Amino acid sequence: MNPQLLRDFPFFEHLDDEYLAEISKLCSERTYIKGESIFFEGEGEEGEEFYLIISGVVQIYQDNHSRDVILSIFREGDFFGEMALLQNERARSASARTIEKSTLCILKKRDFIPLLKSNPEILIGILETALDRLRDANKLITDLTVIDVRTRIARVLLRLTEQHGVSSDDGVLIDLKLTHQHLADMTGTARETVTKSLLGLQDEQLIRIDQRKILVCNTDKLRNILDVI
Repeated sequence: MNPQLLRDFPFFEHLDDEYLAEISKLCSERTYIKGESIFFEGEGEEGEEFYLIISGVVQIYQDNHSRDVILSIFREGDFFGEMALLQNERARSASARTIEKSTLCILKKRDFIPLLKSNPEILIGILETALDRLRDANKLITDLTVIDVRTRIARVLLRLTEQHGVSSDDGVLIDLKLTHQHLADMTGTARETVTKSLLGLQDEQLIRIDQRKILVCNTDKLRNILDVI
């Protein structure tokens, strides 16, 4: 693996080239096709790997028996599987699957732990992100239990603009190709309900959809939906 690719990850950016070269020797690289599972939650899937996304898009989800619930969507420059580093002999708490063809850098726990011990600032960066993700997960639980579908969708779209948004003169483009089913799985509702809600938001000229990408035309007006709850 090219050591300079590691600089795309904030907790590695401060390291010198020599150390990045040493880390790159610990990495294995694998390309997954669209829709391929990376790991599964539950029994028999003890987490031992930490993943860095070189390219592509990955969803983290839980199987809620009758449907998947998407917890997060990550892309180039993101990482996941950090709980495998922070806990001992625990099964995965969620599953991971690609949304697009993706290339991942994989670090084994047994190789990464010595790195963390010698560079604690890396661990601090990972812990800060893990805590942010825990807060997001708590918000998601609240959304799924007490907030109406329209508000849930508005909140998810705003979160996606923060995580994957590209600003333009027309608004903020969510630079991900998302199906209505993806949004349904992120908001805990039916695909048909998502379709109806998105049509309503388009009629209000709050969003536009082109080739499965959503442009949020006015984030302030979309945020006003949250203010009425």
